[in-house]
Amino acid sequence: MNESNRAFGEALVKSLVGERGHIPITRALLDINAELAGTRTTGAPYNIYQLLKHMSYWQEFLLTYLEGGKPELPSSVMDSWPSAERPESEEDWESIVQSFLQGVERACEIARTSQLDEILEKFPTETKAGILRNIASHNSYHLGEIVLLRRMNGAWPPPGGGYPL
Repeated sequence: MNESNRAFGEALVKSLVGERGHIPITRALLDINAELAGTRTTGAPYNIYQLLKHMSYWQEFLLTYLEGGKPELPSSVMDSWPSAERPESEEDWESIVQSFLQGVERACEIARTSQLDEILEKFPTETKAGILRNIASHNSYHLGEIVLLRRMNGAWPPPGGGYPL
C-alpha cells in the first residue's frame, strides 16, 4: 500500500468516525436511551430510532459490497426505513447502537487496510474508496438529523459537550 493510499484511508477513517467536521458519532449516540430514541418530535417525519435503523440498513448494504458480496437492492427506498416506531427495549436499543458502531469500525478497518482505488467485482462502476465515502457521507447527513432531534428534545449536548475533538 503506497503512502497516498494510506493518507487517503486515514482521511476516510476521520470522515467515518466524525472528526473536526462534527462530533464523533459515538459521542452523539452512546448516551441516548430507548425512550429518547423512540420519541416522535412534532413536525419530524421520523425519530432517532428510525434514523439509526435506516443508517444501519444502508451501512450494512454497502459493507456487503466491500466484503465481496452483492446485497439485494430493496424494491423501494422506503424498505430501508423501519416500520416500528421505537425499540422493543433498552437492551434492543443498545444492541442497535453497538451493531451500527461495529459497522463503522468494519468500514474503518477496510479504509486502513485496503487498496482504495480497487474496483469492486460485484459493483464494477465503484471503488472501495467510493463506497467508504458514501457510507461516511450518508452517516454524517443523518447524524446531523439525530443531533437536531436531540436538540429539539432538550437532550443536547451530550456529556462532555457537543463540539468536535
